[in-house]
Amino acid sequence: MKLLSLSDSYINAEDMQRGLAPLASLGIEIENRHWHHPNLVEITRDNLAIEKGGPEAVALPPELCANLAEFDIVITQFAPISRWFLEAARKLKVLASLRSGMENVDMAFATSRGVTVMNTPGRLSRAVAEFTVAMILAEMRNVGRSHARLVRGVWDRSFPNSSDIPELYHRTIGLVGYGAVGQMVAGFLRGFECRILAYDPFFKGDPGTTRMTDLPTLMKESDVVSLHARMSQETMNLIGAAELALMKPSAILVNTARSRLIHEPSLIRTLQEHRIMGAALDVFDDEPLPPDHPFTKMDNVTLTTHLAGSTRDAFRNTPGLMAGHLTRMLRGEKNLPVLNGVQPTLRAAQA
Repeated sequence: MKLLSLSDSYINAEDMQRGLAPLASLGIEIENRHWHHPNLVEITRDNLAIEKGGPEAVALPPELCANLAEFDIVITQFAPISRWFLEAARKLKVLASLRSGMENVDMAFATSRGVTVMNTPGRLSRAVAEFTVAMILAEMRNVGRSHARLVRGVWDRSFPNSSDIPELYHRTIGLVGYGAVGQMVAGFLRGFECRILAYDPFFKGDPGTTRMTDLPTLMKESDVVSLHARMSQETMNLIGAAELALMKPSAILVNTARSRLIHEPSLIRTLQEHRIMGAALDVFDDEPLPPDHPFTKMDNVTLTTHLAGSTRDAFRNTPGLMAGHLTRMLRGEKNLPVLNGVQPTLRAAQA
């Protein structure tokens, strides 16, 4: 049985090989090919093109696509898996993605071919959750603005929220999306004794002390609105002009998830008109963010360069997480992160 892994600038070949090495004991022959980019800006540009245009938007170099018909399993992170790729991989039974979103995979065609599609849910949860709390504090407490002024030689304690700089204690935090990241953010913020609201029509289970509510109520009552929903046709522009108009003038909006969860022009107008206190944004419709973008001209935003999930620990550990899922699959175990309903039939000879 042969497995092809596609490493990239975030999960390098060494980490990929180390994480997948336990599969060799199950009789899996592993080959790694590296999707090369000269820098992180270039892979980010390709990723954004794929998120907007699907897996056909960016072509893989020929050396990554040689002899695809030999492989039973393919593992990718950001490399696009297009219809052409799937047609060439005639023996393919399992396609495994080292991320939660599947924008880079032609899911419909994979399903029609009987290919099991799996992912690694929650692999960046801790990284994104920690970063989210940092962004909340940075925006509320003017961390980035103060630093930027100090390095210019300006000692200044006057900010857009100077008349009412809050503490998190007893503030209401609204989480739009209550999956792995949202739940972890809630856990962290309980340490600040915050009141937690969440909106997630797909959540099932016990929310504990988190109060599940509808989106309008969350937008009205929250001092901080933080986005953690998955990007889909249903959630695109989930937060638009009408939702932003419900927010308190003293509230802030935080997005460490996907830019297109927000209707960006509406957010720009809202911030320009100071109808909310501010925003902390790690994701944008256009990345890299153009130097003349309206966000760069505002004094009530904290901006970062799509950093939330980018910890070395998160990327280094992901191949090992997938190796665990594949090991259980090859042993015939259940409860696998299958996304498309095609149950795997591959089994290891040693199982």
